[in-house]
Amino acid sequence: MLEVNALSKKYGKKTILEAIDFHVEKGEIIGLVGENGAGKSTLLNILATLQQPTNGTLTLKALDYHKHYKSLRKQIGYVPQDIAIWEEFTVEENMLFFEKLSWRRKTNQELRQLCIDMELDKWKEPVKTLSGGMKRKLNLAISLIHDPELLLLDEPTVGIDLKSRKEIGSYLKDQANHQEKAIIYTSHDMDEIISLCDRVICIGEDSFYEEILQGSGKEIISFP
Repeated sequence: MLEVNALSKKYGKKTILEAIDFHVEKGEIIGLVGENGAGKSTLLNILATLQQPTNGTLTLKALDYHKHYKSLRKQIGYVPQDIAIWEEFTVEENMLFFEKLSWRRKTNQELRQLCIDMELDKWKEPVKTLSGGMKRKLNLAISLIHDPELLLLDEPTVGIDLKSRKEIGSYLKDQANHQEKAIIYTSHDMDEIISLCDRVICIGEDSFYEEILQGSGKEIISFP
């Protein structure tokens, strides 16, 4: 589904990513791990069409990123690490607002059901009154309004309680297994990566994460 070949990214003389090769199939959850500054967020930004690689090719469903980036954006959902929602709006108002920006129309009931499915039931409450876990769920729900086929998640459970992390993980597994979404997931929590992901990509010079994963039985793809 997603093919990444010989991808590199440089800022001036500084190389952030070099010769990255991997693929992601429908229904797979791929972990992306590495130390801070290794290039995880840069790679996600490139996959989300927010940045251009210096070299290399990317295709999604056989469509080239460079030639078809506008149409491919309709098939990609991206959840950045920073929560990007309106604090003064209710959950309902946030969902309706972002639905208007989406290329796919959804009814009020469909939007509410999307939140209920991930156990976010605070429909009429202002976002500023919600817990961190509920805000993370709303951030994720917004990214799914247009029903993307590729979902990119940059530490979507950082700083939230264990119950909310488990609920988000369960929902993502369901999206992969039953909706056949391809998911790329970054986290510093190796227990979360091991329990959630089918394969793991390790990037950066520090072998710490790779060493932790060695006994997990997961397929590891490393790019030092």
